[in-house]
Amino acid sequence: MESINFVQTFKAFFFPFYTPCKFQVSFEYTVPKSKTINRRDTIYDLAPKTTYCLKVQARIISERKVGSFSPVYCIKTTDKAWNVLPYPMNVEVHALNMKFLLSWDNQYDQNVSFTVQYLSGYLKRLPEDYSDKWITVSGCENITTTQCDFSSDIVISGIYFLRVQAMNGYNKSRWSNEIKVDPCVVNEIGPPSVTVSSSKDSLRIHLTPPGESENKSMSEFYDLSYRVLYWKNSSDTEEKIKEEQLLFTISDLTPLVLYCLKVQAFSPAYKKDGHFSDVACIKTLNDKTSPLTILKTFVIAMIAFFLFASFLIFGIYYISRWIRYAFFPSYKPPSNIECLGGQPFNSPYLSTSEEPTENCCIIENIVIEETDQTDFKDYKHSKQSTRDSGNYSNDDDTSGTKVLEETLEQETA
Repeated sequence: MESINFVQTFKAFFFPFYTPCKFQVSFEYTVPKSKTINRRDTIYDLAPKTTYCLKVQARIISERKVGSFSPVYCIKTTDKAWNVLPYPMNVEVHALNMKFLLSWDNQYDQNVSFTVQYLSGYLKRLPEDYSDKWITVSGCENITTTQCDFSSDIVISGIYFLRVQAMNGYNKSRWSNEIKVDPCVVNEIGPPSVTVSSSKDSLRIHLTPPGESENKSMSEFYDLSYRVLYWKNSSDTEEKIKEEQLLFTISDLTPLVLYCLKVQAFSPAYKKDGHFSDVACIKTLNDKTSPLTILKTFVIAMIAFFLFASFLIFGIYYISRWIRYAFFPSYKPPSNIECLGGQPFNSPYLSTSEEPTENCCIIENIVIEETDQTDFKDYKHSKQSTRDSGNYSNDDDTSGTKVLEETLEQETA
């Protein structure tokens, strides 16, 4: 074997400590070395068939207390096994804008697959055995590539350990050296997005925080500040300013000069500098307004004025027509329809045509002094002729005629 497992070697010494603490291990092989470990840990990359001696010292970090060293313990590593699949080497974490990739070297001449596991860091501070607490990263079991994306398996606020194992059929390597991952520490801050506009003597800059285009804005995980470098394109002298806001202005510039700039986000709390943005160049405007600009402005203003005036005139005309139609109609109602106040009632909804009326005549006070039978017959004949001709009277006339006939008959009798 090429490593020392402290679970087996120092089990009697480690388990009495239940206060969170670290262990300082000093071991000798030609040159004394020191390493800080947890209660259960492994020292890798030792020489085979070699005797190592070590001693352990406990330290309580929260109280800044240091204990005494344990007695020296010596152990010899075993011979290197032959025909054993070597474990993955150079395991590294690459993180940009909270996207985490674990990579390792492909040192195999045969077809192998890999499995990646992770462990929550707090489990190493507990006295219990955590060897069965390792979890396989989703999508990274029996893979043939030499990288694994574990972004979705971790929480940004936690600390994790990762390891890789190579497999060729039933032949498996030992697990690789564990690598510690503190997300906010190992992550790299990407470049911000920059939008620039110019005036005659200033540049107006609008920034977008790194990662926002990927729905993972770095401003959610860090208190970001921004470092701006700008210079004249014809000069190598750079000016530097620091900004806290996403929208700001660089003033006191020279008109009609090409300026270039780049922006970098950084976190003062983590002492972490991000990547610079791409260089953006823009020319400041002329101090005087050109005649062409004045002409364009005048033409646009005149077009807008005529459009507004046309709309206003059309609106007034349409409203006036509606008012005249509703309150001053051209048609008048019949004269026999009057309003309550005695004034003629005008409304466009009433017909003005007069209804046809019947012409009636009334026969009043007919007196006959001398009558005879012949006259009565002549009267009846005349009356019959009158009825045949279509002339008639109203009900009162008919009633009077009947009375007259009765009177004539009585006199004749």
